[in-house]
Amino acid sequence: MLDNMPRGTICIEDIEMGMTRHLRKVITDRDIELFAEVSTDHNPVHMDDDYARDTIFEGRIAHGMLTAGLISAVIGEQLPGHGTVYMGQSLKFLAPVRPGDMVHAEVEVISIDHAKRRVGLDCRCMVNGKKVLIGEAMVMAPSRKFD
Repeated sequence: MLDNMPRGTICIEDIEMGMTRHLRKVITDRDIELFAEVSTDHNPVHMDDDYARDTIFEGRIAHGMLTAGLISAVIGEQLPGHGTVYMGQSLKFLAPVRPGDMVHAEVEVISIDHAKRRVGLDCRCMVNGKKVLIGEAMVMAPSRKFD
């Protein structure tokens, strides 16, 4: 048995169908700038107010993968938490996220394979109750038992 499992981690032995976790974060200009620096994606729709006003979005938007990163944060920090291995993720972007938007990112357990320690998660991000991103993730959850 592992006695040093990080606090907040939910091991495969304790995961249940329908279990959910979430976080809320306001997307800031600084978040967008830092994401552009790390990803090297400096598309002007994210970085330039004048350029972005003349697009279909009529203003700057956050990188879609910045929003998706909030799903990763819920998975890596809460459900299952530290020690989780990401195996796959599908994403569909439904609406833009703008600087100043409060994003509510949530994951919900939709399948469990205890033998393989695999957990399927329904993933969604919302702004003002409207879905802006949906998808599914497959992860390998940590276990209290040695492999």
